[in-house]
Amino acid sequence: MNRKKLQKLTDTLTKNCKHLFRGFDKDNDGYVNVSEWIYGLSVFLRGTLEEKMKYCFEVFDLNGDGFISKEEMFHMLKNSLLKQPSEEDPDEGIKDLVEITLKKMDHDHDGKLSFTDYEQAVREETLLLEAFGPCLPDPKSHMEFEAQVFKDPNEFNDI
Repeated sequence: MNRKKLQKLTDTLTKNCKHLFRGFDKDNDGYVNVSEWIYGLSVFLRGTLEEKMKYCFEVFDLNGDGFISKEEMFHMLKNSLLKQPSEEDPDEGIKDLVEITLKKMDHDHDGKLSFTDYEQAVREETLLLEAFGPCLPDPKSHMEFEAQVFKDPNEFNDI
């Protein structure tokens, strides 16, 4: 498979995943090596809920400090929500959403989400896995990717 086909294939899988790189680059060296890429695809395509929670949390923890802060939530929600024309300040609505999210997910009430908080909330309600924006492929993209990859396995012999 040539580079162009591989790029198109991975674009299909990751089109809604804005922060893919951060989740794949496990050693934070600014590069995604082959092992990181394969592990990332494994989580995307066949990952357990535990693996997907760890991946999403790492993506949402923008500064890598082990917590998702109010500021990080605000930033991600602001970038993932559709803008609606209204007289109200849109930032106020997002701030309200952050507060509602904290009430639902911040089990230790420290004003930020640890992995433990996030994990507990997601186990109670799996829809919260991508609470701050999409970071996993949607089912349609997943199926399109697998259909392309498994259509002709011999196509990968020349990689």
